[in-house]
Amino acid sequence: MKYYFAPMEGITGYIYRSAHHRIFGGVDRYFTPFIATTQNHRLSSREKNDICPEHNQGLSLVPQILTNKAEDFIWASREIAGYGYREVNLNLGCPSGTVVAKKKGSGFLFYTVELDRFLEQVVKELEPDGISVSVKTRIGLNSPDEFEDLMQVYNRYPLKELIIHPRVRSDFYANKPNLSVFREGAKQSRNPVCYNGDIFTRESFAAFTDQFPQHQFPMIESVMLGRGAVSNPALFQQLKAAENTAACTASGTAPGRENPAKPSKSALKAFHDEIFNGYRETMSGDRNTLFKMKELWFYMGSLFEGKEEGTKEKQLKKIKKSQKFPEYLAAVEELFAECCFEN
Repeated sequence: MKYYFAPMEGITGYIYRSAHHRIFGGVDRYFTPFIATTQNHRLSSREKNDICPEHNQGLSLVPQILTNKAEDFIWASREIAGYGYREVNLNLGCPSGTVVAKKKGSGFLFYTVELDRFLEQVVKELEPDGISVSVKTRIGLNSPDEFEDLMQVYNRYPLKELIIHPRVRSDFYANKPNLSVFREGAKQSRNPVCYNGDIFTRESFAAFTDQFPQHQFPMIESVMLGRGAVSNPALFQQLKAAENTAACTASGTAPGRENPAKPSKSALKAFHDEIFNGYRETMSGDRNTLFKMKELWFYMGSLFEGKEEGTKEKQLKKIKKSQKFPEYLAAVEELFAECCFEN
């Protein structure tokens, strides 16, 4: 099984990815937050920085593109290829209202005839250039019933991979992933399939693999984690360790030491410090950097346990209310000192 880190806008940029790869790893491929094409056909400095090879050393990266115009996708793909990338990913999953209103992201899913023409032109133009196209999709805009027609479209083209998030747009990230629709999609797909949706722990991953054993679903070659991995950045390591343990058990060999359920405090602190320093060096002012860090703490705060009731909440509130670097760093130090982090 291959493990992918999902693109999360505002979080998984190159500073975060580089720190994660260096300290935790376990990821076979990272995906960039989407690049939205513009009429002037120019990448912004932020987008160039995010895909710049110097900022992504040692890791495998797939840039993602958001558009509903084939000519814009082709231009962006060729521009990105100039940085050395041979695969691009089409975003058909973003549920944002402003994106959907423009018939982009998951808003494009409702227009299967246009999507079919889009993919036909894109594959025809990019294949001679040696640029592969993968697709990250939801199962429909309004109803799971839409996915049957979508699968017919996807199966017409030699996609590098079909990443399926089995929710419709109106679900956003609520409700449970529709595994019955995913199962049919995985059976029907002529392209390799990646599953994306609600893998937050080793137990949830084990539940998924129990329902979709590889010998019955050979097209499922990978899984993509997003919110679960941001909440626990060591999760990829743990899943790979569990997979290794299972393989050793099956072969009768002794497994290595199993990874704990959480990262160590020292690893998480080093991870935090590297990201914080990266943002501080590249962003102007305390406010912008702290906004980014507080967004990260929304997820990572779940790793901690208060020694006394209310301790964790108190420390996280201090982080949330901090306005300047000194008070923020003091609040972080207190969180690590005052809250349990048992493995």
